[in-house]
Amino acid sequence: MAASRAPVERLSRSIALSRGDIPADLLITNCRLVNVLSGEIHPASVAVADGLIIGFGDYQAREVFDAGGRFLCPGLIDGHIHIESTLLTPPEFARVVAPHGTCAVVCDPHEIANVMGPAGIEYMLTASRDLPLTVYVMMSSCVPATRMETSGAEISATDIRRMLSPDYEHAGRILGLAEVMNFPGVINGDEEMLNKLLAAGDAVIDGHAPLLAGKRLNAYVMAGPGSDHECTRLEEAREKLRAGMHIMIREGSTEQNLADILPLVTPDNAWRFSLVTDDKDPVAIKRQGHMDELVRRAMALGVPPVRAVAMASINTARYFRLQRRGAVAPGYRADLVLVDDLERFTVSEVWLSGKNVRDMDLRCQNLPTPQNTMRVASTCPDIFRIPAKPGRVRVIGIIPGQIVTRSLLLEPRLEGGLAVADPARDLAKLAVIERHHATGNVGLGFVQGLRLEAGAIAGTVSHDSHNLIVAGTNDADMSLAARTLAMVGGGFCVVREGRIMAVVELPVAGLMSAGCLDELEKDLTALGQAYAAISSPVQGREVHPFMALSFLSLAVIPELKLTDQGLVDVEAFDMVELFVPEIS
Repeated sequence: MAASRAPVERLSRSIALSRGDIPADLLITNCRLVNVLSGEIHPASVAVADGLIIGFGDYQAREVFDAGGRFLCPGLIDGHIHIESTLLTPPEFARVVAPHGTCAVVCDPHEIANVMGPAGIEYMLTASRDLPLTVYVMMSSCVPATRMETSGAEISATDIRRMLSPDYEHAGRILGLAEVMNFPGVINGDEEMLNKLLAAGDAVIDGHAPLLAGKRLNAYVMAGPGSDHECTRLEEAREKLRAGMHIMIREGSTEQNLADILPLVTPDNAWRFSLVTDDKDPVAIKRQGHMDELVRRAMALGVPPVRAVAMASINTARYFRLQRRGAVAPGYRADLVLVDDLERFTVSEVWLSGKNVRDMDLRCQNLPTPQNTMRVASTCPDIFRIPAKPGRVRVIGIIPGQIVTRSLLLEPRLEGGLAVADPARDLAKLAVIERHHATGNVGLGFVQGLRLEAGAIAGTVSHDSHNLIVAGTNDADMSLAARTLAMVGGGFCVVREGRIMAVVELPVAGLMSAGCLDELEKDLTALGQAYAAISSPVQGREVHPFMALSFLSLAVIPELKLTDQGLVDVEAFDMVELFVPEIS
């Protein structure tokens, strides 16, 4: 009987607090409220108790905070992020982004799921429990993303059904099915892919369909995906919006689509758009911000302030069916961001569930490190040899600021019967080495755009299967780079002339640092300096070399990618040969 009374008593208390019968915990006075529900900015005093907004007006409160005429906004929500791509564990990620006003993120942990399977998702859920911000999870749908690569584990329809069950340990934090990257499988009626969609039931299903159009887009939307964050062109986004998709405008460290897609946003359709980061460099977050930086950029590109804030709060909350999140109104969770200057969006105070972030214990935590996931059959120089064949070679062409690539056909440089790198043409050799099961698989190719003049770079962050990826100008340095990462449990490194110039260790599944951002920043700075020493100066739009490297194996993003099984023509969704014979 007592248990059945508890909800009634809580509701009665909330009503009494809103009536003003009981003093509030906090009253924020003299603020200008950015009201994303009414679409206006208006003077307000906002009362908070028990972690909720209890009302507007002159309330008695145990603490009164004078906002001094500053702007009060709802907490910000990132609707699509891979926390692993920040190289930080969830507690350290939260420690870094909470002061920037992020109150919640919706993450897809498919990076660690590709390495560890369901155990990886459970690691992320456990590590993110009881943080100051809420980490929601979308159940990874494509592990592996394709059958043209080797992942460390698989996620089945049975796994999806089990972890989306209301009886699951972390029920309530898993919102639906994450980005469905295997869009050809969906369109062609692949039974395994359809079973995964059906396993999601009535939950939210995120899409991932770069450049998809026409009847193929119709078929994809018919199958259930309701959003897309892969739009790189205005007309692409327009067609997807017309087909009913929620458009997530992505502005990450490598994928920067904000300026191209924003012209599509109007007062009539703005509620169908959200701002998301997808993949964000941790040092960039520290120096520039997280969702607050996206709001700033949107306003700088002409989006009115209330609309920009809504695209980073209430729009996202509504799409994901997050009840009473993403706005400032009675009954909503008290996630509040006070900014000094609205257009510059300079954050001065943050309250999460009614508690000031300044008063929280946000010290760095060193989490237990899972077992070493590096299982590489060989890293000897011979595995990087490419015997010459007649014809030209397919080359992955990097496009700065994008994760889509070009498929180029270039004349190879030949030495001693081998195709080799050609730094004079910015042509580096590329290898993807399977690192989960020691199969010995090695995919070989070439890449243009990394600007390598000497040495080699390597990483174990390589989407989506996160095999060991190496780019270089010679086989010996590529071998040393691969061997170094196999020994330390994963990460990034730079090698030149047989010398290890810099290493960033990522022992958590080869994806995340076990330590703090300050330590990681020092290592990343050294890595960047080492890369600069073996590469040509930047000309034009900057390339983030290790993030760019990490996407060269993503076999669901056009046009050409490399996996441990070889070159993938993404548009044909099939393997292709490196050498293309001349047609006489």
